[in-house]
Amino acid sequence: MATILVVDDEVGIRALLSEILTDEGHSIEMAENAAQARAVRERLRPDLVLLDIWMPDVDGISLLKEWGATGALNMPVIMMSGHGTIDTAVEATKFGAMAFLEKPITLQKLLRAVDQALVKPASPAAARPGAAASLPGLMPPLGGAMPLASGLRHDFGAADAVHSHGVAAPSGPQGVQSFELDRPLREARDAFEKSYFEFHLAKENGSMTRVAEKTGLERTHLYRKLKQLGVDLMRNKRGGL
Repeated sequence: MATILVVDDEVGIRALLSEILTDEGHSIEMAENAAQARAVRERLRPDLVLLDIWMPDVDGISLLKEWGATGALNMPVIMMSGHGTIDTAVEATKFGAMAFLEKPITLQKLLRAVDQALVKPASPAAARPGAAASLPGLMPPLGGAMPLASGLRHDFGAADAVHSHGVAAPSGPQGVQSFELDRPLREARDAFEKSYFEFHLAKENGSMTRVAEKTGLERTHLYRKLKQLGVDLMRNKRGGL
């Protein structure tokens, strides 16, 4: 698989992205600032970089511009930010970013963006700072020029069915469910926990961050718990989200 460099000053986000992408079969390197990112990029020449915008020393946009100006932007870059705006996303694509993901990043959006970036060569914008990047499957270009990552959040479950009179029918896990109690305690507990997490993932549109806050679990622990319970984290990805 691919070698991916994750650049973010938040250790929790680095750890979570690393675990998720490692489970997908990728080799992950991490950096907490621009200086470390430069060193890792020079040493390993990664296939993809996930780059946070707001960092304490040099921000991600400045590092992206630096790589473009020095001819070092020969790999796809996905920008990430918890405080991004449309203007920020447009600026990132102008300087060679292939996608922009807003935090909290849903699992499905992360995996789709990574898959799309890895099957597409580094954008010509990498060699021409100021040109727009392009990525199939992303939101149509703004004014015909600047593509952005498609919807930054998406429903975890299937799209709601709509009746002919225009009222959406309930879909996904419901808030009231019944459980078979005539079974071993561990099986009953696992069945309840699986339904519990599926309900909250659907309610929070697949956001691991919001589900972690809601359930009181640390994000990495939550991800491991969902994998252990067999919660289908890939549902939207398989459905061509």
